[in-house]
Amino acid sequence: MSDDEIDLTGLGLAEACRKISDLFSQTSIEGAELAARMLLSGATGSSRTDLILSPDRKLEMDASRKLEHFVTRRLAGEPVTRILGSRTFWTLDLHVTADVLDPRPDSETIIRAALEALGVRKDASLRILDLGTGSGALLLALLSECPHATGLGIDLSGAACAVARENAERHGLSDRARVTQGHWFEGLDDTFDLIVSNPPYIESADIADLAIEVRAHDPLLALDGGTDGLTAYRDILRFLPSALRASGIAVLELGAGQEAAVRQLAQAAGLRTRGTKADLGGVIRALVLERETAA
Repeated sequence: MSDDEIDLTGLGLAEACRKISDLFSQTSIEGAELAARMLLSGATGSSRTDLILSPDRKLEMDASRKLEHFVTRRLAGEPVTRILGSRTFWTLDLHVTADVLDPRPDSETIIRAALEALGVRKDASLRILDLGTGSGALLLALLSECPHATGLGIDLSGAACAVARENAERHGLSDRARVTQGHWFEGLDDTFDLIVSNPPYIESADIADLAIEVRAHDPLLALDGGTDGLTAYRDILRFLPSALRASGIAVLELGAGQEAAVRQLAQAAGLRTRGTKADLGGVIRALVLERETAA
């Protein structure tokens, strides 16, 4: 469906929102009403309050054309966050581009698990490392909760590093967050109190079957975990013990059903499992690790 086939000319805010929501529902797009509201807001600058107090306010021509274009892109499978260029993660509004993984609510499990493991230490002068930082979501969320911490985000993609730096600047965290391009621990000789990562963990053969919102819009570099989905874990766990301080912890995001395999890899590397945490859907999403010689 093209922009020309979606005519919102002359509609009021509420009517346009209903029409878009109905169109999304008819094409089985999940969260149709919320998606319609978000795109309407992004195209017109209107808020949910405007929908209630000024439902009949007519769309201006430029806003109407912009909204029609947004709707066309969503119908083609592009996620709302990609269309608007932003994603709310934890308490932060992050800029997202085609160069970074769209940070999803499931990954907030990593933040919750890390904060629970840190306990009162979250107020200490911690050093945090985020491997495969992407948009900077994990690193920046943790720095926002750990006021005296400093952190390093590493990503293989230079374009992703630029997005992470922009997000750090946006939230006033650039003085505590450094972002560098690199491959996992390569060239790194520092040690850390907390190491987090959401590595690529989808089996290569499964990528073609992912939802179009993922396979066509998330970077392959952030998805492809190799033949068995464990390539990145092997690379990370090989060097992770030497990068953890004696009382340090690591929190890794897991794909569904990967807990046992990653536990075994961690144990073989000299790490022990301190705990796990499930996401809101009940899937074990976070694996909390520490050195065998943890103090």
